[in-house]
Amino acid sequence: MALYLLVLGVCLLVIGSVLIILMTTSTPRYRTEPKDLLALFDKALESRVSETEWNAMIGYPIRHDEYLDGVRRRASQLMEEYGRRWQIAQGKPLLNTAGQQELQALRDHLAAHTALRQR
Repeated sequence: MALYLLVLGVCLLVIGSVLIILMTTSTPRYRTEPKDLLALFDKALESRVSETEWNAMIGYPIRHDEYLDGVRRRASQLMEEYGRRWQIAQGKPLLNTAGQQELQALRDHLAAHTALRQR
């Protein structure tokens, strides 16, 4: 009987501890920041970005910052208009020449906006 109570107590302690830990921890959240978009745009302009990496960043809505979400939506539109997905495997740019020029302008605008915000 003493062994039964000991095992029951240890089980309740372990289960209770796990429940407390699960209830007090929060869900991890990923927040896209301007530096993340700038790094992605730089990689895209240098033809070092994969389609998966592009889609993971651009396909996920940014809910905490309306301006960044607008930049993300514009980058998505650039991919739809000027994207060359089939040539990434050959080491060619993600966007054609006109798309790269517009992406460079979008990147410069985001960099200037971020610099103004940090002042």
